[in-house]
Amino acid sequence: MAARAATLPVREGEDRWTGTELAEVRAALVEQIAGLEAEIAASTTQIAEGDTADGAGDDQADTGAKTYEREHELSLAYNSRDLLTQNERAVQRIDAGTYGTCESCARPVGKARLQAFPRATLCVSCKQREERR
Repeated sequence: MAARAATLPVREGEDRWTGTELAEVRAALVEQIAGLEAEIAASTTQIAEGDTADGAGDDQADTGAKTYEREHELSLAYNSRDLLTQNERAVQRIDAGTYGTCESCARPVGKARLQAFPRATLCVSCKQREERR
């Protein structure tokens, strides 16, 4: 991992990645992946159990509250799946040696940015440009 870390791009003025630093980022991502997988499994079970609930005798307010709760649970599950995908892609980029390269302009994302937000795929300039759209 040390040899791969030394070849990762960094912005001007930043120190090169060390094998230890890259291993720590990768380990944190893998840990988050495991937690998200468990969270997704639990929410999927909870959503499925809610689908079997009998709504007989519910008034409109009860039905609306149940619908709102279900939509909220589905939204949380979707967000967790999205984070899981982002974390998995980050680990794949580390393993492939492409971690730290902006997917838009191919310049370095920046070591400091990746240490703060390890799932980042865009440099700050490209991310700002994307958010303005």
